[in-house]
Amino acid sequence: MSDVIQLLPDSVANQIAAGEVIQRPASVVKELVENAIDAGATIINVVIVDAGRTLIQVIDNGRGMTGTDARLAFERHATSKIRKADDLFALHTMGFRGEALASIAAVAQVELKTRAEGDDIGTRLSISGSRVTGQEPVSCPVGSNFSVQNLFFNVPVRRKFLKSNTTELNNILTAFERIALVYPQVEFTLHNNGVEVFNLKQGNIHQRIVDIFGKKINQELLPVNVDTAVCRISGFVGKPESARRKGPHQYLFVNGRYMKHGFFHKGVMQSYERLIAVGDQIPYFIYFNVEPENIDVNIHPTKTEIKFDNEVAIWQILTAAVKDALGRFNDVTAIDFNVEGKPDIPVFTPSEDIFSIPKVDYNPHYNPFKDTSRASSRNGDATHNWEKLYGESMPEKPEEKGMFDEEQSSVSGIIEEKAPTHYQYKGCYIMTAVKSGLMIIDQERAHVRILYDRYMRQMADNGLRSQKVLFPETVQFPPSDIVMLQKVMSEMTHLGFELTDLRSGTYAVNAVPAGIDGINVGALIKDMVSSAVESGCSDTADINHSLAMSLARSAAIPQGQVLSNDEMETIVNELFATTNVNYTPDGKQILCILKQRDIEQMLG
Repeated sequence: MSDVIQLLPDSVANQIAAGEVIQRPASVVKELVENAIDAGATIINVVIVDAGRTLIQVIDNGRGMTGTDARLAFERHATSKIRKADDLFALHTMGFRGEALASIAAVAQVELKTRAEGDDIGTRLSISGSRVTGQEPVSCPVGSNFSVQNLFFNVPVRRKFLKSNTTELNNILTAFERIALVYPQVEFTLHNNGVEVFNLKQGNIHQRIVDIFGKKINQELLPVNVDTAVCRISGFVGKPESARRKGPHQYLFVNGRYMKHGFFHKGVMQSYERLIAVGDQIPYFIYFNVEPENIDVNIHPTKTEIKFDNEVAIWQILTAAVKDALGRFNDVTAIDFNVEGKPDIPVFTPSEDIFSIPKVDYNPHYNPFKDTSRASSRNGDATHNWEKLYGESMPEKPEEKGMFDEEQSSVSGIIEEKAPTHYQYKGCYIMTAVKSGLMIIDQERAHVRILYDRYMRQMADNGLRSQKVLFPETVQFPPSDIVMLQKVMSEMTHLGFELTDLRSGTYAVNAVPAGIDGINVGALIKDMVSSAVESGCSDTADINHSLAMSLARSAAIPQGQVLSNDEMETIVNELFATTNVNYTPDGKQILCILKQRDIEQMLG
């Protein structure tokens, strides 16, 4: 029997490694920008063409590499950051993966121009599918210039499964923002298809947040700062009024690295308990500084999930710091009575009495109930007996009393006939009797289903009727949301919105769909775009679904709103005319039936 186990060729092994490291164009941008930061760059320029499919170029002014280093950098497990095994647990850089550049070169055509400081001439290196196709001296500035072309050209299956250009570009911008938020001392630019998307100057963390997400967020942030023996926590959290349902900007960083941590996220949100509505989210930008040996960044291939040794202690410090920031924001200056000397308050003295007390002229003996004749004559009324005034309308005979009882009984009969057929429980549920038992309907979910079907039907026909606004509201978007906004703009116009681009990510809302009075239009539009980003809309049907769902959620009657019987009747009737009475468009159950036999069993 012949041997069946054999070593893979390097090219195949590199492609397998690329599947773990290079998942999409955003992964290439992340690896190259992080390498530039580790090289000490203060200026980093990123150029994207066709959402990274055609070109990803990262140019930096870092230390650069010699010809030998440039060649070794593309070998597997080659790194400048690790010398011994203990170094794995004391990393102060963005990463150490030696297979990052090798993985990129395995699935793309790469060209590198680099020159080390002190060298007179640089090196140009060309690699295609892990094969070096050329190396020659070249004149270039100090630093590195990586050009990655035709990503996944030799792995057509991987290239086929890339998402739309909008989705891939949005992923690139998200990865770029996560890095730019940590390094405000680095100047960044990003161009997509020749259009400048970011131009971030050097500054501090607060300025960098404003530069990325717009000036409006400047008024929503509260500083957080605490330094302990366990860790140092700094950054910003949003004010309670900045809470929103969709698309909050929430970022956690540890030692200059973006991370996802559900436990810490829950700690931040728990600090806002009773300050914001249930289900709302607030923006936060929180930076942890922890000793490298107390964390493990290598439990996840993308290093976004990080394990902490003192997780509970850090959670307690975090919640205390956020609550302290909120407490300072809500603090009201009290009057301090423990002051030296007398307070500067004018004292009343009788000698300074300037105004006299007004006198009221009245008759203390006047009684309107005893002296009715004089009161009546004074008012010009000749009637002296109030019983006579109302006597005609009061029953005086027994037969008249019986007639009144008859009328009263007929009125009560009408009331019984018009008795409500639906009952509302705690302002949330509509209960009505059906043949098999008691039907319970979630009023908010039912209204969401009704509105969603209505909006989808209207968009399929002629669109929703648009209503001009008297005072246009402005809405500001970060670049990552503008990409999706431009994609869904035509569908939003069909839905009844009219937006005007004011440049710098700001749009004016000139018209909205008719019938959505009382809704925060700015928050609604942001939610609609955020929902489209989250769902990764790829075609018109997906876009229409996402926009109609967001609009229906915003316009639906909220939990706790008291409804009349007629309103409940309308909701029930319209619900049973929809395409699906049982579930909302996102799969939540709308109604249930408590069967008659179950009620009888419970009552024994």
